[in-house]
Amino acid sequence: MISHEIIGTPRQGGILLIGDHASNHVPCDIDLGIDPALLTQHIAWDLGVAGVAKRLVAGGHVDAAILGAVSRLVCDLNRDADAPATIPLASDGHAISGNAMDHAGRQARIERFHTPYHDAISAVIDATSPIMLLSLHSFTPQLAEDSRPRPWDMGILYNADDRLARHAIPLLSGHGLTVGDQLPYSGKLLNYTMNRHAEARGIAYLGIEMRQDHVMDAAGQARFSDIIGHILTSCRNMLALNV
Repeated sequence: MISHEIIGTPRQGGILLIGDHASNHVPCDIDLGIDPALLTQHIAWDLGVAGVAKRLVAGGHVDAAILGAVSRLVCDLNRDADAPATIPLASDGHAISGNAMDHAGRQARIERFHTPYHDAISAVIDATSPIMLLSLHSFTPQLAEDSRPRPWDMGILYNADDRLARHAIPLLSGHGLTVGDQLPYSGKLLNYTMNRHAEARGIAYLGIEMRQDHVMDAAGQARFSDIIGHILTSCRNMLALNV
């Protein structure tokens, strides 16, 4: 079982897209102990990300995309390997009983999925020195454990490096979107992949959360990939001017 797939061809100095939660796949030898219907819901993956990512590559907006190939319920690739939530025991009110395992079992799961995934990202960055990374996620309009609505069409997340976030937020608002600045999540708290591969290397990045009901079908994915594509072009131009 592979930990990831690469779409497109990484290019020297190009734009690399990373989708940690692009798949809801559960290997046949892993039993999560849940209703299989839950694998179609937001707790299992980021709906719409794979479709938008493929359109961004096909349209030439990004050169390549590295997409996680396993459900976040099996291994959350956007968490530190030592964090309890990397192999979750529960998600949005649902117990994941199959993830109750001893230390050796947990380490084997990490080494099978988490380690090769992040090694692959590092290898591509080492080989191509991208000018920027795009971290692409999606969020559910409402959590089961929290009844508060999430009215944003898109959220922008970042930690210490907010170069591209500050540039992108007004541009996205100009496209008629309601944009969450560090909403519905804060990149100060949930930013592992970008902290490791972008901030630690000084690479500019844009962390985007798309609301899932906007990217459930081909029309929505095409619309959002077009908007994001325009934003990426502007971000690339800004970075080129500031070199």
